[in-house]
Amino acid sequence: MTDRIFIGGGGAGYAEAQHLLLKYANRHGLIAGATGTGKTVTLQILAESFASQGVPVFLSDVKGDLSGLGASGRADFHLHDAFMGRAGTIGFTDYAYRAYPVTFWDLYGEVGHPVRTTISEMGPLLLSRLMELSEAQEGIMNIAFRVADEQGLALLDLKDLQSLLVWVGENRKTLSLRYGNVSTASIGAIQRRLLVLEGQGGDRLFGEPALELSDIMTHDEAGFGRINILAADKLMNSPRLYATFLLWLLSELFEILPEVGDPDKPKLVFFFDEAHLLFDDAPKALIDKVEQVARLIRSKGVGVYFITQNPADVPVLGQLGNRVQHALRAFTGKDRRELRQAAENYRENPDFDTEDAIREVGVGEAVTSMLERKGVPGVVQRTLIRPPSSQLGPIDPDARRAVMTGSPVAGKYDTAIDRESAFEILAARAEAAAREAEEAEQAEEAAESAAEREYQAGRRYSGNRVGRSSGSTPARRAISSAVAGHS
Repeated sequence: MTDRIFIGGGGAGYAEAQHLLLKYANRHGLIAGATGTGKTVTLQILAESFASQGVPVFLSDVKGDLSGLGASGRADFHLHDAFMGRAGTIGFTDYAYRAYPVTFWDLYGEVGHPVRTTISEMGPLLLSRLMELSEAQEGIMNIAFRVADEQGLALLDLKDLQSLLVWVGENRKTLSLRYGNVSTASIGAIQRRLLVLEGQGGDRLFGEPALELSDIMTHDEAGFGRINILAADKLMNSPRLYATFLLWLLSELFEILPEVGDPDKPKLVFFFDEAHLLFDDAPKALIDKVEQVARLIRSKGVGVYFITQNPADVPVLGQLGNRVQHALRAFTGKDRRELRQAAENYRENPDFDTEDAIREVGVGEAVTSMLERKGVPGVVQRTLIRPPSSQLGPIDPDARRAVMTGSPVAGKYDTAIDRESAFEILAARAEAAAREAEEAEQAEEAAESAAEREYQAGRRYSGNRVGRSSGSTPARRAISSAVAGHS
């Protein structure tokens, strides 16, 4: 292992080796470019290189073709000759095919190990972003989470949050006095969004056992970092769910990992594909959170690399020190302005015009700038990206299942656990309250029945018996007169 990873060849004839220094790999990075220019292959070779240096990797497989990282390239592959030719051109003398240790994850649990988190861990800010809630609705979410904390109600899955919102609605008058207006209309709107989220797969995302972050920061027996691949081709049908989950994962890493300062190499490298989805229509609070995480997580030893078409899609561009810019197309005035802006973000090279280079580079070629000694941005270079050592394209389903069977987390997350949480506690409270109310009603009915019996008994005995025993009735008077006459 060395202190750098080989990216490709630059300079005259592409003969000058271009490296990314591991010491600065946690200063984050960018892979940008138009569709079909080679971004995915660049992501693949960077994942290979980090894994070879003992750095675990987490990435999302948006197009479904990065599973090939788990299989070796082959000499009978149709691009074999092209790969070997490129390796010779850029001086990649130790180029060889090999497979890398991979772990497959899938939010839906279909083509990877299930990956879950809890409602509490996600938090009200990210959940509100996920469901596109208004400010008033987000306020109610914050109230609900506060109530859960105060009353010791664990929020693990969607039914926990749904039942808690019902409780908030039933007690809205009391809560409004303490926290401000709690509207039943807003609660209803949140409940409808929860139904939509459930239909998008949120019922599978939220629950236990929750993902342990240590399981994505492992190595194989040879010391290679394990590459964690999140199946995102189906998940991309719910772009907010995809983006929010990855942001949650970053936030958890930031909260849990200890400070390590400036390590010799990252503890983990995180690739965020289709990064624009994170920032599209994002509220300022969310963007501020992303900026905070990007700025501070590097001290936890985590490098974050955003993959997107246009650098302008990423508001935290100033935090990204290592950059690989594939070709951008400039067909409109807006395209030309964005191309010019992208070129201005690089340290100039007197040998060529950066704007022209970004427009002209071919497939598998890029304009690159990596941080150098003392973290100074390197002079921009036209770089021919090295070929991948693993398989280009997806592996077949049988091979994927075999990898999952031999995974170090096989069986750990397969079965969902439903322990006592807010749903069960609130249901038990409601049942106890209903039972108490029923017992009180029965007691009241019994008391009323006893009172009615006493009243009826009192009517039967009031005055009449006294009259009969006193001898003053008409019948008794008549008998007495008759007796007196005979005498």
